[in-house]
Amino acid sequence: MERRLVVKVTAGSDAPERCSQAFTVATTALAAGATVSLWLTGESAWFALPGRAAEFELPHAAPLPDLLDALLAGGTVTLCTQCAARRDIGPGDVIPGVRIAGSPTFVEEIMADGVQALVY
Repeated sequence: MERRLVVKVTAGSDAPERCSQAFTVATTALAAGATVSLWLTGESAWFALPGRAAEFELPHAAPLPDLLDALLAGGTVTLCTQCAARRDIGPGDVIPGVRIAGSPTFVEEIMADGVQALVY
């Protein structure tokens, strides 16, 4: 049976430990062979923009750009539609590989059989 994990991260630089934890758990699951979908919502929405992950710092944590790159390479990274709109972020602004989608897509992902969902 396929193992799938959906991680919704609401924290950004405003709550660095929670933010880092979400990215770390998502990439750890990816490395363990799970299918991973990371949702950027709230303040984490800014990490969909080029260079923003490089500005994030947290001592003793894996570099956020490395974690984001791993997720883009092996999983799915989605920016919340409303969060993007509130920050004037459009499809042409985001890092290649980041999709913009809304709650119907999120609900579809978390309601699928065998999915585990975490919110940070």
